[in-house]
Amino acid sequence: MFQLKHDSPLAFPLMLRDGQPPIATVGEAAALFATLSAEQRETSHWKRAILMLNHAMKEPRYLATATVNLQTALSVERLLLEFPPSEAS
Repeated sequence: MFQLKHDSPLAFPLMLRDGQPPIATVGEAAALFATLSAEQRETSHWKRAILMLNHAMKEPRYLATATVNLQTALSVERLLLEFPPSEAS
């Protein structure tokens, strides 16, 4: 049975704004969660992203769903790199 590890890749890498390195592995996602404040962790988008990554750690077939939930949380926080870059930036 396949088990996710710290260096296991997410379903797809998530490119961040402001030259930050992409989030491409389970460990990088977990490290990001560790930087969230208690208030941030209580918002629905972060709660869902954290919960789904925890589910994926127990059942790897949920990794794509966990990655999409993380992508959504990052998008809500306006942390994702936009493709193509908007002209307003």
